[in-house]
Amino acid sequence: MWAARRMASTTSASSAALTFELVAKCSTTRARASILTLPHGPVNLPLFMPVATQASLKGLTPEQLEDTGCRLCLNNTYHLGLRPGQEVLDAVGGAHKLQGWNHNILTDSGGFQMVSLLKLATITEEGVRFLSPHDGTPMLLTPEHSMSLQNSIGSDIMMQLDDVLVTTSPDAARMREAMERSVRWLDRCIAAHKRPDVQNLFCIIQGGLDLEMRRECCREMVARDTPGIAIGGLSGGEAKDDFCRVVACCTELLPELKPRYVMGIGYPEDLVVCVALGADMFDCVWPTRTARFGNAVTKFGVINLKREMYAGDFGPIEEGCGCPCCRPIEQEGAMGVTRAFVHHNAAKETVSAHLLTLHNVWYQLNLMREAREAVIADKFPAFAHEFFDRLYPDRKSYPSWAVTALRGVGIDLLKP
Repeated sequence: MWAARRMASTTSASSAALTFELVAKCSTTRARASILTLPHGPVNLPLFMPVATQASLKGLTPEQLEDTGCRLCLNNTYHLGLRPGQEVLDAVGGAHKLQGWNHNILTDSGGFQMVSLLKLATITEEGVRFLSPHDGTPMLLTPEHSMSLQNSIGSDIMMQLDDVLVTTSPDAARMREAMERSVRWLDRCIAAHKRPDVQNLFCIIQGGLDLEMRRECCREMVARDTPGIAIGGLSGGEAKDDFCRVVACCTELLPELKPRYVMGIGYPEDLVVCVALGADMFDCVWPTRTARFGNAVTKFGVINLKREMYAGDFGPIEEGCGCPCCRPIEQEGAMGVTRAFVHHNAAKETVSAHLLTLHNVWYQLNLMREAREAVIADKFPAFAHEFFDRLYPDRKSYPSWAVTALRGVGIDLLKP
């Protein structure tokens, strides 16, 4: 009731294929709870988006992903453009049908491959010329081609093609060129977008670690009035203090009634801090990738179940976890998986990677559900304290970057 009174005049904004409704705001931090309604249904924010790069989340069926509560996942435009290719996507009717997924999809534009496949890419004003990592075939990805591919994919959220540099690049002139080019490429993306009535194009703010450049880019991107806004170019090896300063700088300038997406963020501490700084959406391959190394993400930290100490541990992956793996087998839809079982199979069979992927994705989604509930109840500072207390029992070991970032929005982790 209190939260409802606090947001008595609930505010919302709509575009052709998106509605954003602000439900509640933290009275201390910049954290928000909202509802993002997309062509394939509503999504509660804040939200972590699992990454299904090639139209599948490694080891999970669409039904298993759906059962985690996921309603928005990622596909990658660059990879789907190579395989299965645009002709197949057009023939099948888009990625939703290709992968049997009835909920929302966000597609990366392919711009990140400028960083991840830099040795295979040449960047000019025209676009990005790649050599296929599969067979060396040349491929030119322009803003127009990226839009055409994403229109064929049919994603609910499309990302502009942007010029991406690692944030640690010392070349200030190249960083400015990339920022200004990203604005020009957005204009070309907007002009080439053929389905704005059913697909949402998000812009991406660039500018490296230069806050003034980020502010300049924010002003230019906001002026283009895209349905949502992303903060890109992070997770490139920069110091966490610098990362937080960029996120805080950008969210302060972004419109209140549009979703804010920080790209490539997945560590639990990063998610909680970025929510406090006013961001809504996040994605990362980390929780699924680390599962394939035998790692389970828990509220007390990451545990490696390949370690011999778990060979005779017949407890759940995480006590009290609500995912299908951890719940007691007596419960409907539960598997009652033990640490010993995962340990036994981790080095021999793929089943352990599948089970840990399911657990880790559920953990990430549930962390954001809990953050949302805390914002609505106006208890987000207490939620943040509890989160870090569990993860770091000794306050002296709290990461200094998180302490500094949260202090900037009214939470002092070092005070009870």
